[in-house]
Amino acid sequence: MIDELKLTQVDGVYSIGAWVHVPVDSGRVFELLADPRKHSSFDGSGTVKGVLSAPNRLYLNATFSMDMKLVVPYRIRNQVIEFEEGRAIAWRHMGRHVWRYLIQDDESGGCKVTEIFYWKEARSPFVYEVLRIPERNGEAILATLRRLRDHFSEPMVP
Repeated sequence: MIDELKLTQVDGVYSIGAWVHVPVDSGRVFELLADPRKHSSFDGSGTVKGVLSAPNRLYLNATFSMDMKLVVPYRIRNQVIEFEEGRAIAWRHMGRHVWRYLIQDDESGGCKVTEIFYWKEARSPFVYEVLRIPERNGEAILATLRRLRDHFSEPMVP
């Protein structure tokens, strides 16, 4: 249920995240996350508008540029800093904060998807906190996880 999603510190003081159960195997979720052309379809922040340049599928050290909008349009170049096939993917940009997804199959045939925002290595973690960026990103995490779950919960059309 949507109301079961709760934000928590996941790995120390400079992190916030949540998890959701998705009713498909981890491989299907990972394929969606590894395709930057589809990021706007599940982004809960409303800032990801589309891909500018990217490989068809991400891999360790891959770079991809996104068309974004937060008040004003901008472009951002990300680099994949963690990639474990079917289980984990993370990227960051020049701000040095990290978006990480962890995926685990479970006994139901579905999987647990965890999204985490880390800002410890950001250029100025204190400024992030003053501007309440972690809290805003936490709300975006909840919306993103709902969208991921709903994306895979919709009935398949033949």
